[in-house]
Amino acid sequence: MSIPQSGGGPIEHFDALAAYVASGEKPKADWRIGTEHEKFGFTTGDLLPLPYEGAASVRAMLEGMQARFGWTPIFEQDKIIGLTRDGANVSLEPGGAYELSGAPLETLHQTAAEFDAHMREVAEIAGPMGVGFLGIGAAPVWTHEQMPMMPKGRYRLMTDYMGRVGTHGTQMMYRTCTVQVNLDFASEADMVQKMRVALSLQPVATALCASSPFFEGKLNGHKSWRSRIWRDLDGARTGMLPFMFEEGAGYERWVNYVLDVPMYFVYRDGHYINALGQSFRDFLNGKLPALPGEVPTLSDWADHMTTVFPEARVKKYIEMRGADAGSRDQMVALPALWVGLTYDQGALDAASDLVKGWSHETREGLRKAASIAGLQGEAGGVRLQEMAARVLEISAAGLAARGLGEEVLLDPFRESVASGKVPADRLLDAFHGDWQGDISKVYEATRL
Repeated sequence: MSIPQSGGGPIEHFDALAAYVASGEKPKADWRIGTEHEKFGFTTGDLLPLPYEGAASVRAMLEGMQARFGWTPIFEQDKIIGLTRDGANVSLEPGGAYELSGAPLETLHQTAAEFDAHMREVAEIAGPMGVGFLGIGAAPVWTHEQMPMMPKGRYRLMTDYMGRVGTHGTQMMYRTCTVQVNLDFASEADMVQKMRVALSLQPVATALCASSPFFEGKLNGHKSWRSRIWRDLDGARTGMLPFMFEEGAGYERWVNYVLDVPMYFVYRDGHYINALGQSFRDFLNGKLPALPGEVPTLSDWADHMTTVFPEARVKKYIEMRGADAGSRDQMVALPALWVGLTYDQGALDAASDLVKGWSHETREGLRKAASIAGLQGEAGGVRLQEMAARVLEISAAGLAARGLGEEVLLDPFRESVASGKVPADRLLDAFHGDWQGDISKVYEATRL
């Protein structure tokens, strides 16, 4: 989850909102790759989620990394809730999942090296504490009651609201982990083309990365329970965004969508002010019940943009949001997939041609099918295993055009397509085989 934004003066007119998004435009030479990956911390002695306080805890992890590796702490009130260093951040999900939001990097080899360096630092602090980390899309055993709540004001507000607007919101907050790729765009037209490809092909990424077949100690009937959770979370702020495929899609249409998403909060002087369900449009007119007479700043707008959760999201860059967290190789392969598809124009055009005839029903059907069946899913005449093979060919060609030898990072996905088995399939095979039905074996099998 995002940290509070800062800076920016009062918003005086609607055009400033679209201009904020447009200010992210960059020439291709300046495009970068940002990767965010989450992981569940647990105490190795009892296999319970990592608490915030204590000798073996989230707080001890943050303080240890600060002291040993030169990270700068981020506080909310008197609680350490994150770290920052050289363009990267470590932040906390509501239930304590540990997230690295990586620095903007030029190559995929650098993203792989960043992941490896981060995990070395994590292991150096975690090991002596008796702490481990899981690379998996959903907590396989823990119940909601077992999860701690991190000391962040926005999480207290969101927890209450999630219970009112959907059936799976708190599961998402406390018991899921993802890997996300953040990519740049050159223009409004480039943003729209990339968003259409991103939204259409998120089910392929979901299928390839599906790693969450267990929940609350049982089989859940899905390859990606994390993806299943997102389908019934909050319809006002999630989904496949059919408007992005309509004529007139662009910055202004995106802004109008975000404005219609009910607010969570306003951040002032280190505190989150409850604005649950209120309207940012009212805020623009000085009529927000939570802050009567005030108008928002650009940092308020940036904060509000972090509270929309579709399968792909626009801020000053585009976020690919459809994948379960997983193994090191999986979390390195995902940025390779999206960079190959979107950072070479020939590949982007080929991907656009691949999906341009799909209806909203097909895209939504594939989203559901990927969560249930992984690569074995299909909808609208599209088989995900066959589609994934074509997508990987396009991505590999796009990476080859970069001339950096990055296409080798796609190998884990190629192996999955060849076998038809994604991480969830391999976990299920082990559960029904060597594990003899003992889900606790998942801790060692998915440990990073």
